[in-house]
Amino acid sequence: MLRRLLPSFLLRFLAPALLFSLVGLLTLPVLAVALSWLQFNEEARSILAQMLQTVLPDYAWTSLLLCLFVALGVGLVGMATATAVTLFEFPGRRSFEWALLLPLAMPAYVLGYAYTDFLQYAGPLQTWLRAALGLEGRLLPEVRSLGGAVLVFTVALYPYVYLLARTALSERAAHLMEAARLLGAPLSRRIREVALPLARPAVAAGVALALMETLADFGLASYFGIQTFTAGIYKAWLSMDNRIAAAQLATVLLLAVAALLRIEHGAQKRMRFVVGRGARAGAADAAPVQLQGGRAALAWLACALPIALGFVLPVLFMLRPLILGWEHLLWDKFLGWTLNSVVLAGLSAVLASALAVSLAFALRRRPHVLTRAAAQLAGLGYAVPGAVVVVGLLLPVGWLQAAAPQTGVGYWVTATVLGIVWAYLVRFSAVALQTMQSGYSRIPVSFDDSARMLGSTGAGLLARVHWPLLKRSVAAAGLLVFVDVMKELPATLVLRPFNSDTLAVVTYQLARDERLGEAALPALALVLVGLLPVALLSRTLRAR
Repeated sequence: MLRRLLPSFLLRFLAPALLFSLVGLLTLPVLAVALSWLQFNEEARSILAQMLQTVLPDYAWTSLLLCLFVALGVGLVGMATATAVTLFEFPGRRSFEWALLLPLAMPAYVLGYAYTDFLQYAGPLQTWLRAALGLEGRLLPEVRSLGGAVLVFTVALYPYVYLLARTALSERAAHLMEAARLLGAPLSRRIREVALPLARPAVAAGVALALMETLADFGLASYFGIQTFTAGIYKAWLSMDNRIAAAQLATVLLLAVAALLRIEHGAQKRMRFVVGRGARAGAADAAPVQLQGGRAALAWLACALPIALGFVLPVLFMLRPLILGWEHLLWDKFLGWTLNSVVLAGLSAVLASALAVSLAFALRRRPHVLTRAAAQLAGLGYAVPGAVVVVGLLLPVGWLQAAAPQTGVGYWVTATVLGIVWAYLVRFSAVALQTMQSGYSRIPVSFDDSARMLGSTGAGLLARVHWPLLKRSVAAAGLLVFVDVMKELPATLVLRPFNSDTLAVVTYQLARDERLGEAALPALALVLVGLLPVALLSRTLRAR
């Protein structure tokens, strides 16, 4: 009798307790950053006053300008490309539908390194121009500037807006555009009064996602010397050795990201208002507007230019130093960097996928308030910048180490894979969870009822019914987490174990030391890995 009741007890009580404990570990960094204000003593007040008089206004003003111009850039480029490939027919449209996703494979800091190597004063373009024109001095603006960062972020992040706006326009705008045409509205009025208002929530959501990535960036901001909040957090922690200042800057950044997350959630809700079978059928029946002549050329150029700037040209820029310095590449070390990256990414992908399956299954079985709250808390991590995660992990470690030095918790978090994998799970479990919830949404609830009638409940239901139908979703979740971990820089830079550099870290370090030729190999490896989810996403879009 006891043997029969024990598995049921474990599943009913111990499994939820373990699940909530794991969710608590995922939310600990955000909680620790918020609790750091409890240490707001006279010394902390003095530090904050000094920051307000010196660096904090620069951080705020630079971050604000960067966000404003990036929002404008990704909004215009994403909306223009989504409108072109969704509502119009022109040569190459089918290819542009998936090619416009290619910049997603290119981390922003890799883009920055590629453009700097090619366009800087000693780069090939300015050297050739000086020789051809017989001029001296700088002939092009400095790449490593606020304007250069705006350009790089725009061409790297516009796919967020493009994806959401394309989905909104394909589901709602096509049949309404056709109805407006039959009522005699000219093309310009149809775009202005039909397409743009319908896509506005999608554009707002995409811009909010792009700005969260912009605020979370460290590699590009540090390399370009831009004084953003993320760069300031690392400077306060590593250069000034001031945990309180880093925590206060992390709090400001966290509040800004929370505001963007609220905007994104609100925009996503507004995007759900007229999606029905009739709308989808009408969108399928409405044919895109055929463009010819100058209009077709303009649409082709509007789609080709972002692809060239965000993917094709940077890859060519990196191939040049790679080929020229082929004999001097660090092949033996490259294999070690790759192995470290793959091991960390693979371990994090497996753990994140397992956690996502457990949470999604718990939501499926008992969708009560506590379970939904746990899923929402676990999903917040992706919006938390890596710099905030680092501060949020190291703060409680420092508190515990000071209170109980004999535990050696500082060693386990900072000198082993425990700390870095913990940070990865905080950041990227939300990606796996969203993928698993999407997979569960395609499994009818009637399957669960039938399985229970046949005697399959609990773990048996998951193993015999859900798992065969969720294999592809689990694989997709693992792939997305794997690629995100491979490209992650801020948390890896601080928390990686000794002598275990990753591709992202060595790319940043080599580029920072102006060894851009040697940085090309690991940078191109990251781009190659980033193409995997792009291929998966483009295949999903074509299947629709």
